[in-house]
Amino acid sequence: MGKKFKYEPVFWISDLICLILFLIFWFILPSRLFIAPTSFVVEASNGELLSAAIAKDGQWRFPAADSIPEKFSKCIIAFEDKRFYSHPGVDPVAMTRATIQNFKAKSVVSGGSTISMQVIRLYRKEDRTFWQKLIEMLLALRLEIRYSKNEILGLYAQNAPFGSNVVGLDAAAWRYFGRNASSLSWGEMATLAVLPNSPALVHPGKNSSRLIKKRNDLLDKLAKLKFIDQQTANLSKFEPIPAKPQPLPQNAPHLLNRFKQEKSALGISGTRIKSTLDYELQLKINNLLKRYNNRYRSNDINNIAALVLDVNNGSVLSYAGNIYQPDNTELESHVDMIKAPRSPGSTLKPLLYASMLTDGFILPHTLIPDIPTQIGGYSPQNFDLGYDGAIPADRALSRSLNIPAVRMLQTYRYQRFYDKLKQLHFTTLTKPSDYYGLSLILGGSEVTMWDLARTYLGMARTLNHFNDYAGRYNSHDYDPPLYVSEKKKQDFEHETEVNSVFDHASIWSTFNAMEELMRPGDEGLWEQFSSSRRVAWKTGTSFGFRDGWAIGLTPKYVVCVWVGNADGEGRPGLTGIDTAAPVLFDIFRQLPNDKWFQAPKTKLKKIRICKQSGYKAGENCPDQVEEFVPAAGQKTNICPYHKLIHLDASGKWQVTDDCESTVSMLHKSWFVLPPSMEYYYRIKNSDYKPLPPFKPGCGLNGNNYVMDMIYPKNNTAVYIPLELDGTRGKVVLNATHREQNIKIYWHIDGEYIATTKNFHQLAVSPVAGQHTLTLVDEHGERLSLSFKVLEKEVSAPQHP
Repeated sequence: MGKKFKYEPVFWISDLICLILFLIFWFILPSRLFIAPTSFVVEASNGELLSAAIAKDGQWRFPAADSIPEKFSKCIIAFEDKRFYSHPGVDPVAMTRATIQNFKAKSVVSGGSTISMQVIRLYRKEDRTFWQKLIEMLLALRLEIRYSKNEILGLYAQNAPFGSNVVGLDAAAWRYFGRNASSLSWGEMATLAVLPNSPALVHPGKNSSRLIKKRNDLLDKLAKLKFIDQQTANLSKFEPIPAKPQPLPQNAPHLLNRFKQEKSALGISGTRIKSTLDYELQLKINNLLKRYNNRYRSNDINNIAALVLDVNNGSVLSYAGNIYQPDNTELESHVDMIKAPRSPGSTLKPLLYASMLTDGFILPHTLIPDIPTQIGGYSPQNFDLGYDGAIPADRALSRSLNIPAVRMLQTYRYQRFYDKLKQLHFTTLTKPSDYYGLSLILGGSEVTMWDLARTYLGMARTLNHFNDYAGRYNSHDYDPPLYVSEKKKQDFEHETEVNSVFDHASIWSTFNAMEELMRPGDEGLWEQFSSSRRVAWKTGTSFGFRDGWAIGLTPKYVVCVWVGNADGEGRPGLTGIDTAAPVLFDIFRQLPNDKWFQAPKTKLKKIRICKQSGYKAGENCPDQVEEFVPAAGQKTNICPYHKLIHLDASGKWQVTDDCESTVSMLHKSWFVLPPSMEYYYRIKNSDYKPLPPFKPGCGLNGNNYVMDMIYPKNNTAVYIPLELDGTRGKVVLNATHREQNIKIYWHIDGEYIATTKNFHQLAVSPVAGQHTLTLVDEHGERLSLSFKVLEKEVSAPQHP
């Protein structure tokens, strides 16, 4: 029998040592080699660089690219490591050659390092000694086991020094040639390939001859290795070398800062992101804003911003948060006005119009009062300080009249409209509705460009997709993605029905009303051109001329423009129509033309409308038309302004059964506005026919509503300022009467004070306190109301 083999302890020890050495070798590299901070980089949708920021350590170091250009791979292999793809991380041939050369020269003239060894050296940053060289060789072997050859080239390209504070190929290409690395020529790429070996060669005015020689030698080597032909190498030698680093593009600096702030919330680990921005459009809009900014700065209007959204896919096409002039700190161009809360002026008026159509409060042409108005100390004024008496709702919107808007909000109730805005996700409404009150419709709140544009985008998308998806589509809560990597938040084909903020027909009617707004300058003649673009748009001007707004939309695009000062300083002439609207239409000229919105036919109902009042026609409306209106319009009120009056046989006099036989009466429908509305309406509408007077001797019962008080209204508080001599001034009382040339007798607190005829205005100076004003006409008709004269002025809400 043979002897049984005995496993000696020495073998256990040797195996343990081998295992330990293997584990050391296996875990000798950390899971991540390079942990240095990288630059924040934002790219356009086509991959072009929009903006970049220097890394936290002061280096221009771009995040790792998905791939490296083939030209660089060939250049760096030819220059540094010809046998890169055949050795395991250490090249014995190169090491032998370097040893012989160094021995003969009695100094280090060649290192013999492979690209893999250089990656290790870049990672470790140790002094170049013999011992460190051995460690690099060992780690290079381990590096080759973990990474592919292309990945190792990528590590080198990303982390190699290229002179000054430039690290990595991508940053070097932009800093030295102002272009993406993939677009560099052979001469440019060869120049960059020799720099990591001698990064100090790049110095303005110095070392240029050495750099050119190194580049040219590499070009010849590329030709020798058959990477390029000799003719290409010779031509490439004539290319200039970089003189000094160039500034990085800053075509979307405010989006870059936004990305920095939102990076964690987006769940993105890297510092490079591809945006949805259209590169060419972004550059065009930047130049356009710069031209307008140069013009506006003569009036000390320093800032301007624009946002362009794609309606079809809901993405952002252009993001210009401000002009970009960081050298001039007084301009505050670093402030991203797209995210800044500002007073919206009149830009919320279309949302109120759409809300009232959706909820059945008005029809598109319903007459809205436009008369002097005081509501609890709040006295809105139209921009032109005039009055129309009554005006169709759609025309009040297209003319952006303030008083009709406040009257509409009073009818709709500001609490309900506030809730609508909250449903639309206006993030700046942080106070309760009572804080804003009726001023909410005239810019009494704050909004951001982002929220405003997003809301109109949601309306356009909802209307666009109504017919495509059988009414199942609603996207009022859609948040447009800024980045390609963001998950799509809408799936059109699987959208389920949700409660709509606005009815589709109401959105369509609102856009039609917005289209009627007179455009600035030459754009006012837009309808005369066959290729003209139909745009629904609205301007806004905040109180004190601090903000100029313009927002416009078509079925394909939403454009929002803001003009003003970031510090809130107001300037004369800073209005939406004069500053923001011209920019808006210039931006639309950069965009392809498209068709108008398609009518949501199944959501429109045909009803009979009173042509004069715009209300649903009643039995007394003689002139009726059939119109398609939002379905909720069926529950609106019957026309209140057409009344059946009784005339004598001649038709010249109103009569009653007290003085005229009913058999001989003529019964006629008449369009009758309340006296205060009629007073202003008849000035603007010459075809308006006032009621005929009552026949002499025909008794009145005191309920004919022939008089109305224009100012002050009942229960109004007024302040009468003091004159220079300290005496109290006078307040002008203003009344109206349906009959011309009639006398009105005025009484304050039961005491007769004056008589007026035809024009019923009276200047008086009552003492402070509560008063009763009574008006009596010569027929005995009476009108009585109360008003209070304040001892001191109470500041009213300061909103436009």
